[in-house]
Amino acid sequence: MLVDAHCHLRGSEDEIEATLVRAHKAGVGGFVAVAAELPDAEPVLAVARRHADVVASLGVHPHEASTWIPGTEAHLEQLLSAPEVRFVGETGLDWHYDLSPREVQEQVFRAHIRLAKRLGKPLMIHTRAAGQETLRILREEGAPPVSGVIHCFSEDRAFAQVALDMGFYLSFSGIITFKNAAELAEIAAWAPADRILVETDSPYLAPVPHRGRTNEPAYVLHVARHLATLRSISFESLVAQTTQNLEALCGWAPSS
Repeated sequence: MLVDAHCHLRGSEDEIEATLVRAHKAGVGGFVAVAAELPDAEPVLAVARRHADVVASLGVHPHEASTWIPGTEAHLEQLLSAPEVRFVGETGLDWHYDLSPREVQEQVFRAHIRLAKRLGKPLMIHTRAAGQETLRILREEGAPPVSGVIHCFSEDRAFAQVALDMGFYLSFSGIITFKNAAELAEIAAWAPADRILVETDSPYLAPVPHRGRTNEPAYVLHVARHLATLRSISFESLVAQTTQNLEALCGWAPSS
């Protein structure tokens, strides 16, 4: 069953329900709904509690790292302890936009890793323009045992190899369908079959043929089809493999 391994379900309850209905009609049977800041955590958790085919990933995005205050870690840990939560994050480093100071991003990233280790839940990692620093912090904090996802993977093959060696999974988004993503397409074709996932990162990065529009989980179908073509395997095989990989990583699949 096809799973969107990273999506942001936003809007009113009715809007979210309609989004999930469209995804179901497209053949998508599971969703990892991600909160990128603390105010989003409880609404995302509520969606996961209403839907057996949705699980949550809760954290504070590096863009929002400056919002981390005394008490944030304890509050987040309480939310992360819920059984519907399967990942810690979205967390990491974004040195492209630098919307929070780099030293604050690093401190908050390290706090997420410590939470993941305490709770025994894998990480959902965002990294942009900070690849080597991301890997360094993961090593220094002893993150490999909890593993996790390098979401919306857009780094180079050298980064991919180190992340794979550390036990992480690579999640590919609609970027692989873009004409200017030849290097990324090569990595997507090369990556080990048991370490790949597919995602939308909706509402961002809509894949071809919807590029330029608002993205949504239904469009993970296009990501999966394109990835299957890149890897010269059937679409059905790709769906089965990525769902199996997700279950191996976090102990959940929509059929289980």
